[in-house]
Amino acid sequence: MLQNIRDNSQGIVAKIIVGLIIVTFALFGVESLVSLSSGSNAPATVNGVEISERDLLQGADLQRRQLLAQMGENADPTLLDDNLINKATLDNLIQQEVLLQSAVNQDMAISDQMLDQIIINTQDFQVDGVFNPDQYQAVLRNAGLTPMMYKDLLRKESLIDYERSGYMLSAFVLDSDVENIIKLDRETRDMAYLKVGLSDYLAGVSISAAELSAYYDAHLQDFMTEEQVAIEYLLVNKADLLKEVNIDESELQAQFDQLKAVFKSEEQRRVAHIMVEVSDTVDDEAALAKAQAIEQKLAAGEDFAALAQTESDDPGSAASGGDLGVYQSGMLDGPFEQAVYALEEGQVSEPVRTAFGYHIIKLTGLSASTPPVFEDVKDQLIAEQMENKVEQLYVERVGQLTDLSFSAGDLQEPAAELELSIMEAKPFSRQGGDDELTSNPRVIRAAFNEELIRDGLNSDPIELDAGRTLVLRIKQHIRPRQLTEEEVASQITEILSQQKAGEALQASLSAELEKLEQGAERTSVNGAEWQVAEAVARTDRTQPVEIMLAAFKMPKPDASASYDLITLQDGSKALVAVTAVNAPDLSDVTAEEREGMLNVLAQRAGQFDYQAMIEARKAAAEVERL
Repeated sequence: MLQNIRDNSQGIVAKIIVGLIIVTFALFGVESLVSLSSGSNAPATVNGVEISERDLLQGADLQRRQLLAQMGENADPTLLDDNLINKATLDNLIQQEVLLQSAVNQDMAISDQMLDQIIINTQDFQVDGVFNPDQYQAVLRNAGLTPMMYKDLLRKESLIDYERSGYMLSAFVLDSDVENIIKLDRETRDMAYLKVGLSDYLAGVSISAAELSAYYDAHLQDFMTEEQVAIEYLLVNKADLLKEVNIDESELQAQFDQLKAVFKSEEQRRVAHIMVEVSDTVDDEAALAKAQAIEQKLAAGEDFAALAQTESDDPGSAASGGDLGVYQSGMLDGPFEQAVYALEEGQVSEPVRTAFGYHIIKLTGLSASTPPVFEDVKDQLIAEQMENKVEQLYVERVGQLTDLSFSAGDLQEPAAELELSIMEAKPFSRQGGDDELTSNPRVIRAAFNEELIRDGLNSDPIELDAGRTLVLRIKQHIRPRQLTEEEVASQITEILSQQKAGEALQASLSAELEKLEQGAERTSVNGAEWQVAEAVARTDRTQPVEIMLAAFKMPKPDASASYDLITLQDGSKALVAVTAVNAPDLSDVTAEEREGMLNVLAQRAGQFDYQAMIEARKAAAEVERL
């Protein structure tokens, strides 16, 4: 528990929020992937509220794409279980709807202006620390979202997070709980351990021929060779086709003309503000009075950026002189945007009221995007033309390979027609080989296709990645066979020797443990000596981890010592003794340290309370599934 507290004491709330955002993107981040009627065909309802089939399909599709992205460029979609993905997606949708309804029932709400401020302050939408509309649009496009969709998702996520924060921030623990945890955390133990390996016991082990034969007969299935195949294949590699592509200057000009034709100049406004927050301690009247006083200072000639640094209540922009970055029309809602677009460059607005308080807004810059210049974009146009041509040639060659290999009785004809070399791979099993090709799941599945093995057919095209496709043929099928007792004698001897040595070691140390628990003195075993360590803390890293874990789980000794016998990961065993449990001196624990531990424990308590609430809401909800 103590180690878990240390591991989770940083950013618990932040991690939960990030997790929710990930789920939110996963569940709603695709728009218009399918066209469904508006009629009800809901796969589930939660307290009468429908979860639409469209929501499920969108969420499952994005979950599938995210899984494939995590699997890498050689990901095989056929490895994914659509039923499991759909079920997991529906479960998440149901839980999200339960939590959203719970938050709404607690009268939780968030204004459009506050959502706008969250968007502006989101680092993923910023360039050089300032909100950038192009970055905002690009991030949303990559997630399959429109601004309206994202804002709706953000609203839902925020409402759910409000209720979560209520649990996290209102939970508490008693001072006595903190005291007990600190005592346990700082407690030390006097300990000793004796570690004995198998090596001394292996020397005295002998395996008879009868034992070897008996083990072999009882484990015949363990001593089979693996089924293997050796393949030959033809590979179309897009990278190899680049040398066949030539740049056409007239096409470059046509590309540039098209680029100019679709160019649209957009006005961009760079904005700075000074915000006076309306809060529990500053009412509307006081905030307005302060904003008007700042307005008078600006009218008297004081510097806007300097005033923003000293007077603005917006921590995200004050340090940069109130700079909020560049806006385009439609990026913000309400009176703030109206004020921005009513200003001329260099003008300052009157105090503008939003959900956050009063803003004095300055239009610091006006700009418009300029049309492209051929020389500036020529390299880009060349790259695009090369990519398009090589992609077209690649698709053409893959199509030719598909047709030729389907009708051919071997790989000779398509190899000659396409001027490709027939390549070979060394035999590999159903678990795959030790190189990129033979470890590819698609290659393995095709290579062990019963029809290809039986009839000697060429495979269908296998896409290794976006730029490589192959057709394979089984050159040799190596069936599994039973290994003889002679072939595996050394392997069986090793197995039985390890077993016998382990049994002897266990018996020896069990007998030693029994004597120690009856009060015998600690003595060496097979030459291994006891290692003694005093006042060992939980955070000590000089002692073996497995010994430490065992020692701090053992009870406080009633007499001279507590003992335990444990098995270590390397197969050796250890006797562990705890001779004393030392209470810590807490006189040097500062108030700040106690407060920090109290906050950590309270956060954990809030986390547990919130999870319990989720389970209770889910249990009480009327959920109907089709």
